[in-house]
Amino acid sequence: MPLTIASWNINSVRLRIDLVERLIDERNPDVICLQETKCPDAYFPSGALRKRGYEHMAISGQKGYHGVAIVSRVPFTAQSTRGFCDMGDCRHISVDLDDGGPTPIRLHNFYIPAGGDEPDPDANPKFRHKLDFLEEMVGWFRDASDEIGHKERAILVGDLNIAPLEDDVWSHKQLLKVVSHTPVETEGLTRVQNEIGWVDVVRRHVPPPEKLFTWWSYRNKDWRKSNRGRRLDHVWASPSLAPACTRIEVLQEARDWPRPSDHVPVIASFATPV
Repeated sequence: MPLTIASWNINSVRLRIDLVERLIDERNPDVICLQETKCPDAYFPSGALRKRGYEHMAISGQKGYHGVAIVSRVPFTAQSTRGFCDMGDCRHISVDLDDGGPTPIRLHNFYIPAGGDEPDPDANPKFRHKLDFLEEMVGWFRDASDEIGHKERAILVGDLNIAPLEDDVWSHKQLLKVVSHTPVETEGLTRVQNEIGWVDVVRRHVPPPEKLFTWWSYRNKDWRKSNRGRRLDHVWASPSLAPACTRIEVLQEARDWPRPSDHVPVIASFATPV
């Protein structure tokens, strides 16, 4: 049986729990990873999700900002969070999924800082925070590779707030100096990916030069017509697990749902146990 994992920056889980329920009704993923939940743990809408069979939950939230969560029909054997940059932000959570394989799957859910508007770390503290966050990820992956679990079975998902490839943005030339596609960011994300050999399974299934976006600004009233998108949401797998990814779906139609997030879900299917 395949394991399906959906990753979605929901942009307030309490405001858009109906959209999460619609995702469940239409795609029925085994695991849902949410970013930017903007919700303290005590107010997370767990009841609505338990009613649909998601009994296992790992939540790390805060009032009004950031926040990540993993809800699952597959049991957890462990869960943890890690802070970055001593900011107190809730931007990472991980669980070990007991899918029946030889070892649990270590699943990481990240929400990397957006970085503000000005791509100058000296003038813009938010951009400096983003670059520092990436650098700390590199160091963590290097120093704690066994803990992270990359040598065997691991998956990393989330809103990484970087569109790394030329075909991940509507215009490579016009966005080279725009936060999310600047060379310093894309190079930083590549270092994170290469540190332990993460495989970008989305682009393995939808290779360049095909354009692929997961985010469209609210400023574009007719987002389909302008199609000025970026691929900010990612699914990576450890080298041993990447071949088990059998399907990728970017649910673009969710951008047209009532009161949508500016991101859409990315759904990855894996043939497990492997």
